[in-house]
Amino acid sequence: MYNLIIYAYLLGVAIYSRFNEKVRKMWRGERDAFQVLREKVEPEARYVWFHAASLGEFEQGRPLMEQLRRQHPELKILLTFFSPSGYEVRKNYEGADIICYLPLDTIRNARRFLRLIRPEMAFFIKYEFWYNYLHILKHRGVPTFSVSSIFREGQVFFRWYGRQYGHVLKCFTHFFVQNEKSRELLHGIGIDCVSVVGDTRFDRVMQIKEVAKQLPVVDQFVAKDGPKVFVAGSSWPPDEEIFIRYFHKHPEWKLIIAPHVIDEDHLQQIEQQLAGWNVVRYSKSSHSTDSPHSALIIDCFGLLSSIYHYATVCYVGGGFGVGIHNTLEAAVWGHPVIFGPENQKFQEAQGLKACGGGLEIQGYDNFERLMDSFEANPAKLEVAGKQAGDYVLSLTGATRKILDAVDFK
Repeated sequence: MYNLIIYAYLLGVAIYSRFNEKVRKMWRGERDAFQVLREKVEPEARYVWFHAASLGEFEQGRPLMEQLRRQHPELKILLTFFSPSGYEVRKNYEGADIICYLPLDTIRNARRFLRLIRPEMAFFIKYEFWYNYLHILKHRGVPTFSVSSIFREGQVFFRWYGRQYGHVLKCFTHFFVQNEKSRELLHGIGIDCVSVVGDTRFDRVMQIKEVAKQLPVVDQFVAKDGPKVFVAGSSWPPDEEIFIRYFHKHPEWKLIIAPHVIDEDHLQQIEQQLAGWNVVRYSKSSHSTDSPHSALIIDCFGLLSSIYHYATVCYVGGGFGVGIHNTLEAAVWGHPVIFGPENQKFQEAQGLKACGGGLEIQGYDNFERLMDSFEANPAKLEVAGKQAGDYVLSLTGATRKILDAVDFK
């Protein structure tokens, strides 16, 4: 049944690629992967294979790859992606020796791929459970690890109708999971090769903090000893409607908005909501900082993790629709982190709420009360920020635990 679904999916991708650029890139990348491997694989080299579905999973795997490179320079790293949103952004990543798409999980593709690479071990990041690749890896005796994985009761592996597919989990040599609940769920289906080590994303955000960029444009806008700064990261229109409404009444704050979607229509929509403000886009950075109602719109990628450093209060978008984005990049700086209600599936958000460093809002009224309470009681703001920073720091170390447990011969 699985292979029938894969071939049906393959046909669908082939057809849809004619009409969608993202799907077309994936389709071409998967077909070109074997040519890339034939050209770049060194026959005598020893490869460790890392697979990440997309950019978020890559960030979880990155600390492992970089620490492995430092500890075992004799090993080479193959990095594969499933999604164009991962591959296109990181195809020139210098921490891997070969980077390509993962060919779709047919039996023929899996055999060809593994015959070319002959990996000494494989790491699958978080949610990647490709049936044919994993069964062939097990048949060949290749140690295979699932890292930063997290399991929930509703997943197919733990349903009566998913028992057959659930056998794929027994192909892994070991699971390095994020929490105790995941270990219990795996134990319930007879899998005990499990260690609870946490999430490597905590290590990654600490790395990002250590190499944060100095941004003269933002330095000038914030003026360091000037007013309080509200940084909204990865915001969507429902988020922007809430916080922009509040700051119309509070010109003593400066506002930095880094929208999730950066296109001209969205940027203009934000500017229209900020009518009457002294607004500038980052790419047009000449700006006077001494006027009220000042806002800086970040109209480029790659800066957000450094921009959170400038905040007094952080807001992470997506919580009124798609699900919240990366809260850890904000929390690591020791600032309170506000987000919307769609956060239940994000363990780090639950952890931040539990410690008091993350604050959920249901709408404008919640947001207004929260921000007013920070205004009235600066000590509350300071305590929430410290709790956010301490939470991140307390959960670092997953990378070291994983690499210490794996036997690199």
